[in-house]
Amino acid sequence: MNVITKTVQLPDGRTISIETGKVAKQADGAAVLRMGNTVLLATVCAAKEAVPGTDFMPLQVDYREQYSAAGRYPGGFTKREGKANDDEILTSRLVDRVLRPLFPSDYHCEVYVQVMLLSADSVDQPDALAGFAASAALAASDIPIEHPTSEVRVARINGEYVIDPTFEQMKEADMDLMVGATKDNIMMVEGEMDEVSEQDLIGALKAAHEAIKPMCEMQEELSKACGTDVKREYDDEINDEELREQVRKETYDACYAEAQSGDNDKKHREETYEKIKADFTEAYDAAHTDLSEDDLEEKHAEIDRYFADVQRDSMRRSVLDTGKRMDGRATDEIRPIWCEVDTLPMPHGSALFQRGETMSLSTCTLGTKMDEKMIDNVLEKSYQRFLLHYNFPPFCTGEAKAQRGVGRREIGHGHLAWRALKGQIPADFPYTVRLVSQILESNGSSSMATVCAGTLALMDAGVPMKKPVSGIAMGLIKNPGEDKYAVLSDILGDEDHLGDMDFKTTGTRDGLTATQMDIKCDGLSFEILEKALMQAKAGREHILNLLTDTIAEPRAEMKPQVPRIVQLEIPKEFIGAVIGPGGKIIQQMQEDTGAVITIDETDGVGKVQVSAPNKESIDAALGKIKAIVAVPEIGEIYEGTVRSIMPYGCFVEILPGKDGLLHISEIDWKRLETVEDAGIKEGDKIKVKLLDIDPKTGKYKLSRRVLLEKPEGYVEPQRRPRGDRRPRRDGERRHDDRRPRREFSDGENND
Repeated sequence: MNVITKTVQLPDGRTISIETGKVAKQADGAAVLRMGNTVLLATVCAAKEAVPGTDFMPLQVDYREQYSAAGRYPGGFTKREGKANDDEILTSRLVDRVLRPLFPSDYHCEVYVQVMLLSADSVDQPDALAGFAASAALAASDIPIEHPTSEVRVARINGEYVIDPTFEQMKEADMDLMVGATKDNIMMVEGEMDEVSEQDLIGALKAAHEAIKPMCEMQEELSKACGTDVKREYDDEINDEELREQVRKETYDACYAEAQSGDNDKKHREETYEKIKADFTEAYDAAHTDLSEDDLEEKHAEIDRYFADVQRDSMRRSVLDTGKRMDGRATDEIRPIWCEVDTLPMPHGSALFQRGETMSLSTCTLGTKMDEKMIDNVLEKSYQRFLLHYNFPPFCTGEAKAQRGVGRREIGHGHLAWRALKGQIPADFPYTVRLVSQILESNGSSSMATVCAGTLALMDAGVPMKKPVSGIAMGLIKNPGEDKYAVLSDILGDEDHLGDMDFKTTGTRDGLTATQMDIKCDGLSFEILEKALMQAKAGREHILNLLTDTIAEPRAEMKPQVPRIVQLEIPKEFIGAVIGPGGKIIQQMQEDTGAVITIDETDGVGKVQVSAPNKESIDAALGKIKAIVAVPEIGEIYEGTVRSIMPYGCFVEILPGKDGLLHISEIDWKRLETVEDAGIKEGDKIKVKLLDIDPKTGKYKLSRRVLLEKPEGYVEPQRRPRGDRRPRRDGERRHDDRRPRREFSDGENND
């Protein structure tokens, strides 16, 4: 073995080590990352040759967590890891978005990056280390990539920026960002914030970049030590420079004119560009009749590639030269916006939001605690009470294909919108909330349309949002070697595809709540970043005004079809009494009232949630629960149920589970030989008064006679103290004479 180990130190003194050469040696590159007791293995393998006809970077990143890493068994029948969960997919996307732009543009071999969590102690967060491990594996291989990268999590805790904070530290954070970068440039940002300012965000990015620089330098040293600083040769593209120049010369002016036309119809632009290319291809075929069909097919593929470059360059040049965009807008102009609420009759909340050619139909559903989502990941077991699902059906872009489940892109876009909105739902709101965004049209930034439509749907449902949230996507045009650049507000799909940046920000009037940024160019300065953020703020405020013009605040009353929920707290010691043995009591209450009752113990109290479609059911359930948890008070009058008859009295249930003794002497003012003499039998409802509670045993002493009118001239019988054995006078009774005598086998009486 030729084991090579490199280490790097974080600002707080913790150490991260990278080791290669010990395991997974048949992979093109492998690296084991260790931080404390957290261990990840990253491997990378690349095909030797590209699949013919491939004109993109076929990169696949998979991050997976092994349950054994935390000493746990996977759930489910098979007891083994299954398909990737949402958190694993989101981490895979974070790694992919940093690495993908750094492969050479003409490299088209399939590359597979796999990162596995092998050990975790629930102290350090492994997702922040996956990007570093993946880049280290590439550094240890000869697969061509332009620069090493790394990723860190940066959080602001008590006003200080902390790099790769622990799980415990994150509880106090008001900012949670994942940042990926090379030694020179930031490439990717994603995270959520608690209404922070744009300057605070820039401060966090600077702190993250300073921590990433030594990680990239360490990978350069690792690559030299492994002998992989010289990358493999490849020849994935066959280029005809003469044809490239011909395509540019004959189509550039037409493409530039279309970019300047101000055509705001996406389909018409596509048709125009397609016609320009088709006209050139037809002319080329007519001029080269000597070429075979196979040769022409090869040339057509090259024409497609060269024309895409012309289309890209002409659009960028048009914006930089004139400040005019493809659809005729100025760089800071927002597309026309139209929105409405209460779009659908039966959902608990619904809204339509359209910006240009992008439209989201969002619905809000309010549920009970039973509808919460259970999270059962390797390092997290919890419940989620706010869900957001984003759907991107093919028809929204006019594609003729089937929809096959939820893709990684949909999970990522939905997660961003979820982060944007979740902080504005009050923690004490009793409902579980589910938003669903159906994208009906798409031409740029459907995730930000989801945020806006989601805000409207939440307010339409009567969710008491703290503040409404809006979102916008920003773009950038900056050619290498030029100082001139253009920051674009509310970008089109083409401007995202052909531009240098996709920078999404969401927020309230008071600050940012979430962000996502992907950079495709070198040399993005913090000056440009600040300009983009301030321009985005102005755009968000404009959109926010239009949202609040549609619905100014959450509805005061929820719609009739929304289930009603009431919450109350009960002492911890009564939780068992409400649930009953095997859930018998709570199940009976639900059956009797038609309500759904849930109990959760938090902060030393029982939090009870009662939900039902009508007030009568809720009131009935609340009455039963309050009766169980009520504490009897001396002097109070109760309507109880006779549970059992004894020779010396009867036991009466005055509250659920609370029986007291009604002594025979307290049933009536007159003397009774038996309880039945008063006409009392089991199951009867009678009113009694609580006279006393024994401080030692907690037993209840009840009286019925005090509620009856005392007979005129009534004299309370005199009772002698216990142990008094003096002879009785005529007519005097001993204190225990009222008890029935028991007969013994020898015929003697028990006096």
